[in-house]
Amino acid sequence: MADVNVTSLVDVMLVLLIVFMITAPMMQGGVDVELPRAEARPLSPKEGMVVSVNRDGRIYVDQTQVSFRDFRVTFRSLVATRKPSGVYLQADARVPYGEVVRVLAVIRGAGVQNVGLVAQEEDPS
Repeated sequence: MADVNVTSLVDVMLVLLIVFMITAPMMQGGVDVELPRAEARPLSPKEGMVVSVNRDGRIYVDQTQVSFRDFRVTFRSLVATRKPSGVYLQADARVPYGEVVRVLAVIRGAGVQNVGLVAQEEDPS
């Protein structure tokens, strides 16, 4: 009876496993935002949509960059199709307050009732 040699298959599978282990953390990177500090609970990304504003004022909806003009239109359509349970707004601490308010106004104008502001946990001192 002929035996099947699976050594090369195991080698390929181990190489693929190593590649996925190395690249998986990079895929969860997200938008580079330095959050303000406050008492906060950890954010679960499956709870709703995430809108980010980085230090340059660029707006991201779930890691997809959009201009402010496009954000007004696309965000309304995303809310209508996805019907999120809530929206989390994470803005860089260096973004002017007025920019955050403009983005928040668009979110509220799209009919989202549950909006959370994301912050880093304060250092206990």
